[in-house]
Amino acid sequence: MVVKIVMKKINKKKEKSTKISASSKIKATFSSGKVISNSKEAMSLYGKSRFGEVIGGKAYYSSVEALYLIDKKKLEVTYSGKKLNYEKFLVFMEGLDVNFWPKYCVFKDLREKGYIVKTALKYGAEFMVYDKGIKPGEDHSKWILFPVFETNTLTWQEFAAKNRVAHSTKKNLLMGIVDEKNEVTYYEIQWIKT
Repeated sequence: MVVKIVMKKINKKKEKSTKISASSKIKATFSSGKVISNSKEAMSLYGKSRFGEVIGGKAYYSSVEALYLIDKKKLEVTYSGKKLNYEKFLVFMEGLDVNFWPKYCVFKDLREKGYIVKTALKYGAEFMVYDKGIKPGEDHSKWILFPVFETNTLTWQEFAAKNRVAHSTKKNLLMGIVDEKNEVTYYEIQWIKT
């Protein structure tokens, strides 16, 4: 058996953006590396758009989800009693994660195109991406996504490791390449048996 790796460029066209329609700002706190809210607005937004992860009556937001919602004026985050606006939260997160910006660019791009994007750390990847119309819990994600800057390099071993993660989770590998203008190009990598 011969296995060929096929890599194709995916142009994910902008479509109708996901509407965030919470009537008032969600109040949340940043604590122990997590953004947490127990408001009814947070639960409502989760039900409509699957922002956050609900555990024990609280919504837990990933850092990219939180920044996105702050940018959209739907989330207000406080840390040690002080409000974190978009710039402060971004600087704070970049201080914790040098790869935060490409992750955010990819997250924002896909959410605005109508895809649901969730963290995939349990799989050894950055994100899981659900096809349009699919919500987490209703079906499985279609892609495992790794965001990178276009100036970054990958060794063949790193590339093979990412492929193995996708293959072992029965998902397609998606690479989100962020350029200097913060525009994202996607490459889908699939295994094909010949």
